Amino acid sequence: MSALAGRRVVLGVCGGIAAYKAVEVCRRLVDAGAHVVPVMTEGATHFVGETTFTALASEPVRRSLWGDPGAAIPHTQLGQSADLVLVAPATARLLSAYAAGYSHDLLTNVLIATRAPVLVCPAMHTEMWDHPAVQDNLAVLRHRGVHVVEPTEGRLAGGDVGKGRLAEPADIVAAAERLLAGGEPTGGDLAGVSVIVTAGGTREPIDPVRFIGNRSSGKQGHAIAEEAAARGADVVLVTTAKLAGPPGVERIDVETAQQMHDVVMGRAGEADVVVMAAAVADFTPVRVAGHKLKKADGVPAIELRPTVDILAALGSAKPEGQVLVGFAAETRAVREHALGKLAAKRADLLVANDVAAEGAGFEHDTNEVVIFTATGGEQHVPLTDKRSVARAVLDAVVGARSGGNG
Repeated sequence: MSALAGRRVVLGVCGGIAAYKAVEVCRRLVDAGAHVVPVMTEGATHFVGETTFTALASEPVRRSLWGDPGAAIPHTQLGQSADLVLVAPATARLLSAYAAGYSHDLLTNVLIATRAPVLVCPAMHTEMWDHPAVQDNLAVLRHRGVHVVEPTEGRLAGGDVGKGRLAEPADIVAAAERLLAGGEPTGGDLAGVSVIVTAGGTREPIDPVRFIGNRSSGKQGHAIAEEAAARGADVVLVTTAKLAGPPGVERIDVETAQQMHDVVMGRAGEADVVVMAAAVADFTPVRVAGHKLKKADGVPAIELRPTVDILAALGSAKPEGQVLVGFAAETRAVREHALGKLAAKRADLLVANDVAAEGAGFEHDTNEVVIFTATGGEQHVPLTDKRSVARAVLDAVVGARSGGNG
């Protein structure tokens, strides 16, 4: 028996062209045995008529906070009685209002009032989907426990093609069923994939106070970990950064290159994907002073030795089928150094950037990279926010796992 059987589902429908697909979602929910209560926004009625949903659902369409004589407080009644609130399509406006707690209509009131699981299924044009505000709102909602079925790539309104197409009704209903059965609803193109991500710059101690380090903030690695988790991956983040950890991610804090090596190598054998986004120091002091070095004692002689090469170690021990991603932060001859590193370290992908370029690289919220593949592919990602760069990197990972990068 379906986990939807006998369950009360509030189906929210927003004002986007994909509202026509919500009709099929409604039918499939009812066929699975769910009691479906449709809640339409004003915008949704411009695309699909109320009569259609009233005919297919278990109860008539609800639209107004004031127009239901059977419920004095319809939003709390609907929210309290729901086993699941499912919004398909969820527009950028809905996501923004929900994230901000702006209850301007019946649907947003229900979302804020309910304690039931919430599953949102965004649909919009690619440019809107990629906008940092939309992604930030989704990150806020995910952090609060809202489940998301991401849009797919395909034909959009007006003949455009790109990511933003509402997931297929069968996939949406399957996600709802998994959620009510106690599982994770979002499939995603990395669902069930084990991913290790490293982030931040390592610190190599000179004495108890001083260290050799670099300018890496860890923002790009953390963005990759968050994006991977959003796409359904089981993520381990090995980081030196003091940034907040993405929700749903296992975090392991380290400091030195050796510590990072030990953690990563101890976990990499079971990983499907390893993304070495960390800026690992190339050198470490041979001897670490036990006490703070004093200026009065003169300039100390600090002898350095190379640190362990984590990416090379991963490449040498890479199990069959694993995708290994390296990063190269360069200041000159970026392409030449990146291609050399890609081959020497036996990586599958190499993400290179010019950290001297304006707005790119360390400490910025933006980045500009080129993704090289071991099969000769090359993709330029122009200056954009680091979450968008993360999506491009993981798109390349998905391509490599399917044999499609080249």
